[in-house]
Amino acid sequence: MTVTDPPVTALELLSDPTTALSLALTVVLLIAAYGLSIALLSPSTTGKIRTLFIWHLFDVLIHFILESSFVYHSLFTRHSAPHVRDAPYRVAGALFSDAPMAKLWQVYAKADLRWGYGEPNIVSMEILTVVGAGGLAAYVVYLIQRDEKLGLRTGSAEGKKKWFWMVILATMELYGGFMTFVPEWIIGSPALVTSNWVYKWLYLFFFNTLWVWFPAWIIWEGYGEIKAVGPSGVAAEKKRT
Repeated sequence: MTVTDPPVTALELLSDPTTALSLALTVVLLIAAYGLSIALLSPSTTGKIRTLFIWHLFDVLIHFILESSFVYHSLFTRHSAPHVRDAPYRVAGALFSDAPMAKLWQVYAKADLRWGYGEPNIVSMEILTVVGAGGLAAYVVYLIQRDEKLGLRTGSAEGKKKWFWMVILATMELYGGFMTFVPEWIIGSPALVTSNWVYKWLYLFFFNTLWVWFPAWIIWEGYGEIKAVGPSGVAAEKKRT
């Protein structure tokens, strides 16, 4: 395989140092989220609540560390060629930088070119994702840790607060994924590299559908938790009748 050939096996994929480091960073963030769940949650925390804590903390780290770097380079790393620099429109993105985090996005841009040159619709979605979804995910992490520390029951009004915000966040994540890919599919996916199985199934399918399966599961679980009526809710119902 030459340096310009796309990888066709996992070994070829990992033979590229930048790609290997990019994937390793993602794994490190997941391990960090798991480690913090051990440190901040009680050993008696249920598997479901611990999984939700890890997922939302991982979500925070992805938004604040990885995706914020994409937004930065898309807004401030401009093409240096004079005829491009003087253009009446912005030409910026990770492709025009040698910074370590820019190289990470250059790897992903091999599967989806829009993440290399900072396509404006993607950048707009990511600004909202970093600020809105990242901030809300951090708040959910706080609520889960607080409820576990105080021993709040999920069925209580205060215990249900985290489920309300988890459902809101999950809905935002699903909408963001829809608006990221459906417009591209409508015009024939010119920016997506689907001819290579590594790019298609690892970068495009696996990494992106994580933000489909987990939000969908959270909405399902959240609906059941919010719908359930705890002792205080039963009392309120009796009082109204």
